[in-house]
Amino acid sequence: MRALLLESIHDDAAFCLRDAGFEVERLDRALGEAELLERMAGVHVLGLRSNTQLTEKALVAGADLLAVGAFCIGTNQIDLDAASQRGVAVFNAPFSNTRSVVELAISELIALTRRLTDKNADMHAGVWDKSAVGSHEVRGRRLGIVGYGNIGSQLSVLAESLGMRVLFYDTADRLALGNARRCGTLDELLAECDVVSLHVDGRSSNSGIFGEEQFARMRPGSVFLNLSRGFVVDHEALREHVLSGHLAGAAVDVFPVEPKTKGEEFVSVLRGLPNVILTPHVGGSTEEAQQDIGHFVAGKLRDYVQDGSTSLSVNLPAVALPREPGQTRLLHLHVNTPGVLATVNGLLAEHGVNIEGQLLSTRGSFGFVVTDISTGCDADVVTALTALPETVRLRVLR
Repeated sequence: MRALLLESIHDDAAFCLRDAGFEVERLDRALGEAELLERMAGVHVLGLRSNTQLTEKALVAGADLLAVGAFCIGTNQIDLDAASQRGVAVFNAPFSNTRSVVELAISELIALTRRLTDKNADMHAGVWDKSAVGSHEVRGRRLGIVGYGNIGSQLSVLAESLGMRVLFYDTADRLALGNARRCGTLDELLAECDVVSLHVDGRSSNSGIFGEEQFARMRPGSVFLNLSRGFVVDHEALREHVLSGHLAGAAVDVFPVEPKTKGEEFVSVLRGLPNVILTPHVGGSTEEAQQDIGHFVAGKLRDYVQDGSTSLSVNLPAVALPREPGQTRLLHLHVNTPGVLATVNGLLAEHGVNIEGQLLSTRGSFGFVVTDISTGCDADVVTALTALPETVRLRVLR
């Protein structure tokens, strides 16, 4: 088995896969489509981060590809529909960098509320200004969290420990932690909060959700943070509201267009603005987070290849059936239509194959059944199952 790891994925990922018997090739950069197409032949597991685009064309070139690991949270860089149609499992790291992102948000909201960016710039320019004008404690101030998932809810807990009053808005039902209060609308949150922090996911419907109208509804002198996705915010509108003084400051870690390489110039209308913190998409870039991501995602890839476990896969039905020694395992991904399981079991019975354990799960258009058998699985059984019109992909683990 061969694994190709791109974009300087943490050493722990390579260690994990090598321990599982993989031959691992590592590159410290993202690949364009042409080079990726050339390298896909013979690759069973592909690891990438946010800058390598895995298109349908690249997936077709990877005839041997079994699984893809996104060593980050987002999976927008992967054609998930094409991966599912080819029976390629995709995994990410939804929890590993949560703490790192939250700590950055906490540090930025404190720095902006105290106007530390301006004080720092003045000192470097030789200006000594001890004025307290515009500088506030965060204790007692209202933090509005837009998106109350893993990161938003963790931010809620830490902010309350600093004495902040937390409000949140989410389109999904979420359990309020601590004393956090849910707002019925985004407008309600914007009108009440001194700090607004975005933590939404990368779904296309979130594109441009925060623009001129939303900034205008924020409280005068409030602070804005975006550590979620670059395409959700209108940066021209943000610039105008900072320059006008309506917003006291902002911190932005993600951008609509980001440099692909370290040496490429970063271009943004937000450069040079007062009390604005710009960071190069480093919310989850701590050594602790990257190590955990490397270990977590590589472990998911290993488990899928070796046992067929799709637990926490972002595109395939979730199945995790404990493996028993001495048994053969059939992994059958199929179109989710009535009667497929009965057909599979009927074929096994016709060939005298006894089922020792079985688990089926469905997700949207696909079903995934894991079947353990005590007898061998001869070529006729494999041929018959593969030939079923509903079959997407069949694997046999011995």
